Amino acid sequence: MFKKLPGDETARLVSTTPDTAVVFRPAVVQTPAILTVAIAVWRMLTGLIGLAWRHPIALTITAGLGVIWTRYGYLPVLVLAGLAVAAGVSWALVERPSFLRLVGWPLLAWWRLLSIYRRHWQPVMIISGLGRYLRGRDCLPRLLAVTCTPWADLVTVKMLSGQAVTDWTDRTEHLAHGFGATSCRISVQRSGRLLLTFPRSDPLAVPLPAIPIPEAASVGAVQVGIQENGHPWLLKLHGTHVLVAGATGAGKGSVIWSAVRGLLPAMRAGLVQVWALDPKLMELSYGRAIFGDRYAADPDACADLLDAAVKVMQERAGRFAGVQRNHTTTVDDSFVLVVVDEVAFLTAYQPDRHLRQRITAALATLTTQGRAVGVGVLAALQDPRKEVMNIRNLFPDRIALRLDESEQVDMVLGDGARDRGALADLISPRPEAGAGVGYVRLETSPDPVRVRAAYVSDADIRAMAAEFTRVGEAV
Repeated sequence: MFKKLPGDETARLVSTTPDTAVVFRPAVVQTPAILTVAIAVWRMLTGLIGLAWRHPIALTITAGLGVIWTRYGYLPVLVLAGLAVAAGVSWALVERPSFLRLVGWPLLAWWRLLSIYRRHWQPVMIISGLGRYLRGRDCLPRLLAVTCTPWADLVTVKMLSGQAVTDWTDRTEHLAHGFGATSCRISVQRSGRLLLTFPRSDPLAVPLPAIPIPEAASVGAVQVGIQENGHPWLLKLHGTHVLVAGATGAGKGSVIWSAVRGLLPAMRAGLVQVWALDPKLMELSYGRAIFGDRYAADPDACADLLDAAVKVMQERAGRFAGVQRNHTTTVDDSFVLVVVDEVAFLTAYQPDRHLRQRITAALATLTTQGRAVGVGVLAALQDPRKEVMNIRNLFPDRIALRLDESEQVDMVLGDGARDRGALADLISPRPEAGAGVGYVRLETSPDPVRVRAAYVSDADIRAMAAEFTRVGEAV
């Protein structure tokens, strides 16, 4: 057999036993030394050019100090360094926000890039399964940039070709523990690029006092708290429907009363009507004077109030047909916000089947047809299961406060919300640490945002009701 093979092919055959298949050894091509040296020099030059492109100021300062040291010695360099440190300290004391934005956070980002992310990138990627070992080398996602904010590290990553976002969202716990963070949230920047958020601290750990009542009357988004990044949490009510889910003591009342508090000037001006359904008789009854005759607690009265809202909606739809497609708030056509506390008692736990079906039908009608004509629904419940609230998907905007089970997070916020970082089931049950803390998922964005609603105390509610009544009597 071997004599029939031409040339030196027999030297490349291996056959240890008669039953072993013939194996061809791969040919080894020797790379010329000059080519190896050229590749190394090219990589060094491109690395230096890239370094100069990314850090022009740092390289210019370093080169300048080197020239001064060479020509005049080290004393001028020490003097300049001391002046720079003194100027930096003065800047930090006089104008701390701008110093942190331009110097502090970039320096912290550079340090954490070197000491944490670049140092642990390869093992974390391989162990978590996001990297691959192919043909003798590691194929890893690219670490593009690290940016620091007062509360978190924002890491920009380029995925490997062929990876999907779910490959990363399924491994958020691996990433968080691998880089020493309490959690990891993932959002898509653009095709192939992800933004990983690793919190360093919790700016929502301290309860918030009630937001001051706005001075101007408006039906736009009202501030009900703050976001994790420190920006105000503005909740849109006009032109949408909002569902708030949370266990007992999670802070649903804080969201409701903060929303009512923000709409109070518009209510005084006649631009907003708040209709309250309070089957528990414990939450909305504190401000009953604000709602007037548009308050109901008995299930029959709640059904009647919902039917009245449906009639208002249908009357407006008849007038708007062929004239306008969106609602414009006026005194004659004010925005109607139907607030329902513990909606599950009316839609699932109500023993009267006929009444339960009537209430469910009215809510379904309002949530499917109401926002175009200026009728919105703000509903709160404890149990988000489908058999308890079968119309939860009709609410475009949803808020998940503390929940009892991890499966409930996706029930409220939609599939994949927990994998993206909405850990509502891990919120602290202690009121001072977790009441009002939650995650918001809006119709316009699939990424959940961590927020905390301001705490509106009983005294604040009574003061709101007294002021609203006094102003109404004066008018």
